[in-house]
Amino acid sequence: MKKITIAIDGYSSTGKSTLAKQLAKYLGYVYVDTGAMYRAITFFAMQNGYIAVDFFDKQSLIDSLSFINLQFKFNADLGFAEMYLNDVNVETEIRTIEVSNFVSKVAEVSQVRAKLVEQQKQMGKDKAIVMDGRDIGTVVFPNAELKIFMTASPETRAERRFDELQSKGQNVPYEAVLKNVQERDYIDTHREDSPLVKAADAIEIDNSHLSREEQFNAVLELVHDIAKKI
Repeated sequence: MKKITIAIDGYSSTGKSTLAKQLAKYLGYVYVDTGAMYRAITFFAMQNGYIAVDFFDKQSLIDSLSFINLQFKFNADLGFAEMYLNDVNVETEIRTIEVSNFVSKVAEVSQVRAKLVEQQKQMGKDKAIVMDGRDIGTVVFPNAELKIFMTASPETRAERRFDELQSKGQNVPYEAVLKNVQERDYIDTHREDSPLVKAADAIEIDNSHLSREEQFNAVLELVHDIAKKI
C-alpha cells in the first residue's frame, strides 16, 4: 500500500493520540505526538521558574530554546515512544494537570512553535507518518494525503480526561478538568500564531458517541481508500 502522511488535529482530550498510536501500530508508521513536545517545553519552563499561575517570563524561555533537546525514544514494553527532555524521560511528568494548565500559553509563543514545526516537518519528510496536534494539517503538513479533525463536547472530553487522571492517581476535581478543557479551547482557537482551525480538506469526526474501535475502523477505511487512489 502506498505510504502517506496522516495529519490529525483537534481539540484537547479528543483522543487524537490514542487514534494516532492505533493507526501507526497497525500500518507500521512512525507516530509523533506533537502535544508531548509542547508539554515538554512547558515542563522545562515550569522547572526553571519561567511560568506560574500569574507569571510568564516569555523572553527567558525564548532565550533558553537552544538549550532544549527533545527526543522520542521507543519503549518496547509500552509499545510507543516516550518523551525525553535533555536526555531525561519526562513522559509521566508532562501528563499532569499542572502542565495542562500552562501548555496552551507556551504554545502561543511564536518562537516555540517555529522551533517545533521545523523539527516536525523534518520528521515527516519520508511520509509513512501519523502526527497529531493542533496545526498539523494547516501548518506542518498542509499537503498531507489524509487530514482528520477531531472534536467532541467539552463535557465528554473533560470526563475522559478526568478518568485518565484518576487512573494515574491524580486526584483532580472534575470541575477543574472541565475548566482546563474550556480554557485550552479558547486559547488554542484564539492565538495569533497557527490557531486551531479545521483545514478546508480535513474530515471532521465527532467522537462524542463513538467507541475507540468504531473510530479506528472508520479512519482506517479512509486510509485504505486514499492509498488506493494515489
